Amino acid sequence: MTTELRRLRNFIDGEFRDAADGRTTEVVNPATGEAYATAPLSGAADVDAAMAAAEAAFPAWRDLVPGERQKVLLKIADAFEARAEELIAAESENTGKPVALTRSEEVPPMVDQIRFFAGAARMLEGRSAGEYMEGLTSIIRREPIGVCAQVAPWNYPMMMAVWKFAPALAAGNTVVLKPSDTTPASTVLIAEIIGGVLEELGHPKGVFNVICGDRETGRLMVEHPVPAMASITGSVRAGMQVAESASKDLKRVHLELGGKAPVVVFDDADIAKAVEDISVAGYFNAGQDCTAATRVLVHESIHDEFVTALAKAAAETKTGQPDDEDVLYGPLNNANQLKQVAGFIERLPGHAKLEAGGHRVGEKGYFFAPTVVSGLEQDDEIIQHEVFGPVITVQSFADEDQAVAYANGVEYALASSVWTKDHGRAMRMSKKLDFGCVWINTHIPLVAEMPHGGFKKSGYGKDLSAYGFEDYTRVKHVMTSLD
Repeated sequence: MTTELRRLRNFIDGEFRDAADGRTTEVVNPATGEAYATAPLSGAADVDAAMAAAEAAFPAWRDLVPGERQKVLLKIADAFEARAEELIAAESENTGKPVALTRSEEVPPMVDQIRFFAGAARMLEGRSAGEYMEGLTSIIRREPIGVCAQVAPWNYPMMMAVWKFAPALAAGNTVVLKPSDTTPASTVLIAEIIGGVLEELGHPKGVFNVICGDRETGRLMVEHPVPAMASITGSVRAGMQVAESASKDLKRVHLELGGKAPVVVFDDADIAKAVEDISVAGYFNAGQDCTAATRVLVHESIHDEFVTALAKAAAETKTGQPDDEDVLYGPLNNANQLKQVAGFIERLPGHAKLEAGGHRVGEKGYFFAPTVVSGLEQDDEIIQHEVFGPVITVQSFADEDQAVAYANGVEYALASSVWTKDHGRAMRMSKKLDFGCVWINTHIPLVAEMPHGGFKKSGYGKDLSAYGFEDYTRVKHVMTSLD
């Protein structure tokens, strides 16, 4: 007996629709490896329809006073809370994530972030007026950009949708959002929730639109003439393609890409605390986090002790099914990702030592064991490239200068951490580390009020905070004669 697959649909101008040409893709639950739904494989006609809806809705949404947009976002946050269990169920099926951790670690910050940007909506202001030339007064206006084409990733599909739409809507833009082709379910549910709020409050239906599809759908969105901005969270390769496509008509681009976060542990660090915190920050979400604590640099005097403790922590870390409350993380997102992570382990150089894990767990789903690899050198593939899996690598360093050189010696520059009791050393390292975020004696906490974004091949632009909000605005100078 064949179970009928659930049918997910695009959300365009307040209506759920199939792809214009009827094409679909199967959506697989990574905890089982089995398909549970179909989603539209959107083409040019679907992109055109979504962009037309967002473009038509933009003038009225732009011209609302900020307090009115705030009311919408606060209502959305309330609706997210009211329907939290539905969102959690959709996200768990999307990703295989533990239900308990999705409930405690994702929904509360999502709601908080929407409420933060609801407040930011009322702070959309320019500099105060002034006279910089005799007889003339200048003012600065901050205005919404227009229609935003947004592409969210599969590692945090629900959370990243919030990071995209909340600042964009708060600033007065309208949105066409595409989830990853492997994780559309929670985003389609978000569209239902936001669409209901917009309808209830009498706002244009095209303010928020969701279209499902693959990389080609994303390319069509970015190259479409309507959007004034393209925003993507994804791989470096995808970001470079978006930047190239957007350059054809000089769209503004916002890129949050890969990471290879160095975790620098000095000889005076509290080893037990560092190992406990780093193992959680490395294995959380199966290491599928561009800020994950998966590249550890340890002072040579404590290297062996640290590795032994970390391998023990890995052995005690559990992965398993979403309904198991005793697991830290679930499966890798898809079969290709499982193959990629396993490939890094299979290609380890002879001088590397596998301290823990390094293998698939079970035959069902895409689970991979908590892994620790030591004995690595700076130019090894697994040091230079993002694994995006539950694999923590360990290198040793002799002094502060070498630690900085190793830490900065990759193409990514998103996040980093320093573990030391020496305040002066921590401050020196925070200055020298070429990363958009430096945590000290912790790793991975994020708050709505502080920016998240990197340098180098980790992209440009900020998520969260007032800086992220400003990314969704443009600056206009208005000068008036006093005569």
